[in-house]
Order: sequence, then C-alpha cells, then structure tokens
Amino acid sequence: MSDKIKIALADDEELFRKGIYFLLQREQNFEVIFEAANGNQLIDFLTTNSNRPDIILMDLKMPLLNGVEATKLITQQFPDIKIIALTSYNTKSFIANMIEIGSASFLVKNASPKEMIFTINEVYKKAFYYNEQVIKILSEFKFPIENRSDFFEKVELTSREREVLELICQQFNSTEIAEQLFISPRTVDTHRNSLLFKTNSQNIAGLVLFAIQNKIVIL
Repeated sequence: MSDKIKIALADDEELFRKGIYFLLQREQNFEVIFEAANGNQLIDFLTTNSNRPDIILMDLKMPLLNGVEATKLITQQFPDIKIIALTSYNTKSFIANMIEIGSASFLVKNASPKEMIFTINEVYKKAFYYNEQVIKILSEFKFPIENRSDFFEKVELTSREREVLELICQQFNSTEIAEQLFISPRTVDTHRNSLLFKTNSQNIAGLVLFAIQNKIVIL
C-alpha cells in the first residue's frame, strides 16, 4: 500500500533489531524496508536506492559509523527523512545534542512498544515529536551562545509567522494549523518554509529548537 510509513532500522544488536522489526511489521501502516548494523550500511543504502524510508529508527552506539555521525550526514543529505534517535542514554546534554543535530524525536530503549508506535506515527504526521521530558530539557538546556540571541536579533518574523511557529511548537500539523488560523494548508506550508529560511533551520526540529532557545514560545 502506498500510504504505508516506510521505516529503516539501524542497530548493531541483531536480536534487538529483529525484535523491533517483527513488532513494527505487525502494524498495518508500517513497512520496514531496510535493516542496517552500522551507519555505513545505512548511508550506502540511502545513496544507492531511490526507495528511501520516511523514518529511520537510529541506534546511536554502532561500529564503523555511529548513529550520531550518521544522523548529521543524513539530515544534511536527505533532509526529508526523519530520524528517531534510539538509545540507552538519556542525559540532558545527550538528548539536547541529538535534537540540535536534527533528530525528529528521541526514544530510550526501555520505552514501551505502544510509545514507540505512537512516536513513529506522530513524527510521520508532524515531522517531529517531543515528549514532556524532551520539551523540558530543551527549555532548560544552555546551548552555545552563537545559536542564540545574537542571531535572533537579526530575524524579523511577521505576526502570522509567529502564530504559525507557536502552533508548530505545540505539535500541530499543517492541516490543523490551517483550521485554527482559517487559512489553507498550502499557505501554512509557505509560512513554514519562510520560517525555515529566516531562522536558518534545516528542518522542523531545528525550527522548534530555535523558538525555544530564543523564548519565542514557552512550552
């Protein structure tokens, strides 16, 4: 079915990876199209195949090319692919770093199957998903000064762009934002693209990070 969410799995622990595979394949709207044991295998697949995933579940501790470096490369070369960081590490600095380099969401490996499935669906619909823990970390974490107010002072947002940005940060998708603001989804997409350009953000995750850093929104 063309409306299935295409997923790639990247994890060097085969038993864990296969367990995730069989769990996801049970969902009618999911299709696992590729498995990788390291970042190099994943990058090779993406560069040599036109049938690419919508979402990658990315383990961060892998040999040869780890998930952190693979995430950096993929967000630069394939910005339409959304990455969900999958790891045992859940320290504030680690989560903040993964979001900063472009992860669309973050899951610890002891998350429940229900939480994982929910997260994948939310990322597919809205381009990112941050739970309460991640939102709290992003609100409190002190990012490098060059990413903050000195750049923000040069950014001029219209009142409509601010409205759209606030709703994006509340994790509404384009259709939902359009309904709330009485505009078309295409107009929402135009404002979103303008926001990405003005804030020098590569994706929606970066846009949300920018808004939180510069206190445009308080979540």
